[in-house]
Amino acid sequence: MNGIIQLEGMEFYAFHGCYKEEQVVGSKFMVDVSITTNCEKAVKTDSIKDALNYQAVYEIIKKEMSVKSHLLEHVAGRILDSLFAKFETIQNAAIKIAKVNPPVGGQVGKVSITLMR
Repeated sequence: MNGIIQLEGMEFYAFHGCYKEEQVVGSKFMVDVSITTNCEKAVKTDSIKDALNYQAVYEIIKKEMSVKSHLLEHVAGRILDSLFAKFETIQNAAIKIAKVNPPVGGQVGKVSITLMR
């Protein structure tokens, strides 16, 4: 029995970007993750030890968001690598990272990247 666990609307202040100023001043980022996992054991036992712990998912994302990177693709890839390394029941996952008010020379609310594995 598969289930989809989603954490939506996570907010982080981080220092990702290709411009030096972005890595000094920082910016607001929004992160959403969707994880397909086997939930059969958790359904039967009602025990957190048999479930994909979404608090642990959040902590992994928080940790990776704190590491400076030039590209959102790099951050998203690190997050996926960490999630798959920690949770063997993950079948697939998608992560979306959006930079709020990106410095693109005009009025843009946010720019985002979505990676799937």
